[in-house]
Amino acid sequence: MFYDGYHFWGMHLIWWFVWLIFILWIFATPYAIPGQRWKKYSPLDILQQRFASGQITTAEYNEKKKILEEDLKKSGS
Repeated sequence: MFYDGYHFWGMHLIWWFVWLIFILWIFATPYAIPGQRWKKYSPLDILQQRFASGQITTAEYNEKKKILEEDLKKSGS
């Protein structure tokens, strides 16, 4: 095998870095998997989850729900 300080295992050293960066980029980049849907929760969904888990009372739930529904009506008009 030819070795003169610029070649390593048949490739220039720079190509090893290119391949390494390319492989790391493929596996380290967060991306959505095709076919999966990422559900974005609405403020009302979050409120319902908080109420179901017992973080807020019924009175707080109704008050905040009323505010959210009013905001939705204003922005929808």
